[in-house]
Amino acid sequence: MTIRLGGIIVGLAITAILVLWSLVPGLYNLAFGEAPEKAASYAFYEHPKAPEGGFAFDGPMGKWDVAQLQRGYQVYKEVCSACHGLKFVAFRNLRELGYTEAEVDAEAAAWTVPGIDPQTGETTTRPGTPTDQFPSPYPNAIAAAAANNNAIPPDLSLMTKAREDGSNYVYSLLSGYGEPDPEILAKHPDFETPVGLYFNKYFPTVNLAMAPPLVLDGQVTYADGTEATIPQMAEDVAAFLTWTAEPSLVQRKQTGWFVIAFLIFATSLAFLSYKQVWAGMKPKKK
Repeated sequence: MTIRLGGIIVGLAITAILVLWSLVPGLYNLAFGEAPEKAASYAFYEHPKAPEGGFAFDGPMGKWDVAQLQRGYQVYKEVCSACHGLKFVAFRNLRELGYTEAEVDAEAAAWTVPGIDPQTGETTTRPGTPTDQFPSPYPNAIAAAAANNNAIPPDLSLMTKAREDGSNYVYSLLSGYGEPDPEILAKHPDFETPVGLYFNKYFPTVNLAMAPPLVLDGQVTYADGTEATIPQMAEDVAAFLTWTAEPSLVQRKQTGWFVIAFLIFATSLAFLSYKQVWAGMKPKKK
């Protein structure tokens, strides 16, 4: 009995020492250490910007605006694809945006994708097929960095999932380029934007290496006649990239409503069963 009690006490002592050894340094750094350096993107989260009226897929009842997704794809194809790929999205997925099978085939064939020469086995290029993924515009990371001021453009397939509040993040980034605000210049007289870098009002604490992709209204001519202003193009491509990152978003919301309805029904049924089973039982008097 004494040995067992001694083992318990020793075990508790060792556990306490390990817990303190793990927590004390962290608590000390939290209380007396320097604050961690904030990421460059943190400035966006202090002043987020959403499109006027929000996105159609926002909220528990949100749905995809198919016409908007098609416009967003057009902006990606004509503007963003010059620097960014969509390696996790296949051309056949465009059918979910309302394109017919023939339109998807034609769209895929309009892209050039890497291939292998069947005669020589050497790397070559060929027209895309519906089963191919969207290609990267650069053969490798070195070529991408060399063409973009030593910054490698990221793949956009999952961008809105990789950034907090990703849809609004993309919208703000694309619509926020311009000259520094007078308030920033007044607070930071030494602030300047070097040649080759760019100012964005939603990221005022950092200069961006990415040049503004949307530079003027009408840069894209929409097939449905929608006026292609910079905010409109930014909103449309942000919606499209939300779809590429989470194509089942709306379906997941709809499934959630069915699950909630089932849980309410099951709970009601269980309560009524409880009342039926115990209906004849009377509580004992004290």
